[in-house]
Amino acid sequence: VQAQVESGGGSVQSGGSLRLSCSASGVAYSTYMAWFRRPLGKEREGIAAVHTPDGSPFYGDSVRGRFTIAHDRSRNTLYLQMNGLKPEDTAMYYCAAGYRGGRLLSADAYSTWGPGTQVTVSS
Repeated sequence: VQAQVESGGGSVQSGGSLRLSCSASGVAYSTYMAWFRRPLGKEREGIAAVHTPDGSPFYGDSVRGRFTIAHDRSRNTLYLQMNGLKPEDTAMYYCAAGYRGGRLLSADAYSTWGPGTQVTVSS
């Protein structure tokens, strides 16, 4: 089920920054929300999740220390601040909501997805 919309993707050079947003204003409240990405021809990877009641973040090893996830409860909007971007960060980035239990960075844990926003990092 597609219920939220991502924005903020684009093309940057290595070392640059981008901030992704995911508007979920019309989506039912979700205890956890997350960001996933899928490089072309590769598997989808869960990279960051946030516990929406208190903002506690969780990160995958590939982005820890470079990316920051945050959630604005008043707007039910999810953010991903990406710093120190690398060419291997190039992917389609997706926002996930509708948490239904399980591992936070597993796609099976979420029921609603946005259409994605493309991030391209050049060397």
